[in-house]
Amino acid sequence: MRLRADFTRREVVRPEDYEWRSSPASGVDRMMLDRIGEEVARATTIVRFAPNSAFDPHTHGGGEEYLVLEGVFSDEFGDYPAGTYVRNPIGTRHTPRIGPEGATILVKLCQFDENDTEQKVIDTRTAQFQPGRAPGVSELLLHDVPGERVRMVRFAPGARLDMANKGPSEEVFVVEGVLEDDTGRCLAGTWLRSPDGAGASRGSQDGCLIYMKTGHLPV
Repeated sequence: MRLRADFTRREVVRPEDYEWRSSPASGVDRMMLDRIGEEVARATTIVRFAPNSAFDPHTHGGGEEYLVLEGVFSDEFGDYPAGTYVRNPIGTRHTPRIGPEGATILVKLCQFDENDTEQKVIDTRTAQFQPGRAPGVSELLLHDVPGERVRMVRFAPGARLDMANKGPSEEVFVVEGVLEDDTGRCLAGTWLRSPDGAGASRGSQDGCLIYMKTGHLPV
């Protein structure tokens, strides 16, 4: 399977574009954002777990990164409520077991460098954001290695970030609120991917929170 696999193209997927597909596990559905491969794939996916669902034990042959969007995601190592960011490097293994709340996560698979071995869990709801590159913009750095930088970025109501030049390759997922950029209004749940940055400006009239990864797309 090859889905949105041309990384030289800009892509935008909005919530009204979602097409949920069943996974091999009962009660687990997927909205595939990009994918190269079959059941084991380089993939970016929104995964929705029904209450009290489970997934078979599995090893992360290419690493796993996820952000919990709704509910509580659980495995044998802990319970991770909405707002938790987790990195499981290449070779790690776990067994997801979801409780009565269900869970929805944004997950990226098979996209780790073999030298990137740091395992981490960050509660982005309680972590301290730092001032960003414009008034009203704040950032929480989640991960920073050569070829990959991951942040949560918060726009206060009315904040704008103007960029004189286009930046590196970029992925954005709108977690809360509405982001405005040159593609229009991007409601919560919108995923954007650009090979050469975000363009001239972005902002939010009412405020928003986004997940952002830069510099990582294959060339």
